[in-house]
Order: sequence, then C-alpha cells, then structure tokens
Amino acid sequence: MLPPGTDPPGERFESPQAVNQSLRSVGYLADEGIASVVFLADRLGKPVLVEGPAGTGKTQLAKSVAEMTGSRLIRLQCYEGLDESKALYEWNYKKQLLRIQAEQVTREGETWEQLEEDIFSEPFLLPRPLLEAIRATDPVVLLIDEVDRVEVETEALLLEVLSDYQVSVPEMGTVKANQIPLVFLTSNNTRELSEALKRRCLYLHLDFPSAQREKEIVLAKVPGVGDDLAEQVVRVVKLVRSLELKKAPSVSETLDWARTLVLLGVQHVDAERAKATLHILLKYSSDIERAAKELAAADS
Repeated sequence: MLPPGTDPPGERFESPQAVNQSLRSVGYLADEGIASVVFLADRLGKPVLVEGPAGTGKTQLAKSVAEMTGSRLIRLQCYEGLDESKALYEWNYKKQLLRIQAEQVTREGETWEQLEEDIFSEPFLLPRPLLEAIRATDPVVLLIDEVDRVEVETEALLLEVLSDYQVSVPEMGTVKANQIPLVFLTSNNTRELSEALKRRCLYLHLDFPSAQREKEIVLAKVPGVGDDLAEQVVRVVKLVRSLELKKAPSVSETLDWARTLVLLGVQHVDAERAKATLHILLKYSSDIERAAKELAAADS
C-alpha cells in the first residue's frame, strides 16, 4: 500500500516492445524477458531483483533504464558493514556543534528542548541514497547494487522502503515518497536473500548472453570490428567460460578484448594471438594458463 499523497506507478512505456526499442536506443540489447520485467516494474510500481553471475549486465540495466527515461540515477553500493547512516541518513554533527556553540553565546536562556528541535531539523540532515530517492520530486531510478553483500539485519532497512515507500526519521517523523521510483536491486548470489525481500520484488535472472546476442553486443559497442572477428571473439569467450575458472569473463571484458584485437589489427584469432591478449579477458594467472592450454588444444 502506498502512503497517502504518493503519486501512483507511472506509465512510462506503452508495451514491453517499446521498452526493448528504448533500451536498444541507448545501447542495451535486451531480450523479451528483460523488457517485460522492466515494463511490469513501471506499471506495478514494484522493485526488480536482478540476480546472476558478475558481469552479465545487471548494473548496466539500471543505468540504461535511467538514461532512456531521462531519470536521475541514485546508487546505493552495498558492502559488508553498511549501516543506516550510509544508506538512509545521518546528521551533520559538526554543523550541529557549531549551532550549539553559537546558541550558547547569543541565547543563553534557551532550553535544551528548543535547541534540540532546532538542531534536529532539515538544515542539519544529510540524506543518503535511500532517503534521497524517497524525497525526490524529479524522476529517479534507485539502484541498490550488490544487495547480497550486506548482512541479513541490514535487509530490514530496505523492507520499509520497498514495502511502503516511506522511511522513519525518529527526530522528524515519517518521510513519505512523493512518487514511486523505479528500483533495481542486483545480486551476485553470494548469499541467499530473505524471503521477505524477495516477496516485494519482481524477479529477473540474467545469465551470460547467448552467442548470437553477445555477437550483436560486440558489433554494436566496438567500432571497427567486423562480423567475422566478432564471431571469433564470441566463440573463444564461450569456450573460455566453459572452463573451471576463478572468474569467468564478463560481457564488458569481452568488449575490452574485442577492442584490443581491433587496435592491434588482428583479423583472425588463433591460439597464439589469443594467448598474447588473454590478460585483457581474464584476471587470474591460473585462469590465463588454463585458457591458453585449452585454446592451444582446440587450435591443434
């Protein structure tokens, strides 16, 4: 249930197909499932929980939705130890102390209750991403990135926001949303999220793209890459991802590798050329060594 006075979910998109076209216009090649979830998130006013391996475009989806809708992106980067003061709000203690000192000089007869009411007011409040998104009057996309990194207790902080689109500031009361923001939560599946959090969200799983879709991404994002080279790059990346690696190459690393090959003037990717540039695609020496052996075997 939305708090009174909150604008209902919007109608930014006419259809999932319109979402797909708009995402493509800002360089994000979405499939039907992605477009449908974004469409429903807008119409239903529900957050989207985007899970999947690192490097599959989860964060970029939120950024692209913000770009295509002309919304301001507000990002909460999650990490172990994230608390209310970094996610929701905190008070400007230095400014409060200066005000207390000034009041002591100019108004010695003022009671503590009067002073407390003064220093715990809007001019001393430092909003963090969650409160900033709630209070926004302009269109915003709230990105809660890598939510699986926070402790279970910290999830409770998100539930009030995602359930009622309001937050409680004890010194000031309840702050209710002016509008329903588009909210994306990303997770790399490092731990299981609570059922309460999942119930409040639409669910979207993003895996590594198919070979055809990744080829389209390479062709769209890498100037000067030809169709043949793009196909070779994607084929090698697909083979590398099938290995037991510490970290499989992300889509962004595929793009970096393709750009590297273009800059080096490579037209054909054989085992030797691949091995010389694998450090662009992989970030662990053991992964590079394993991939090099596999590529040499495949090329022989």
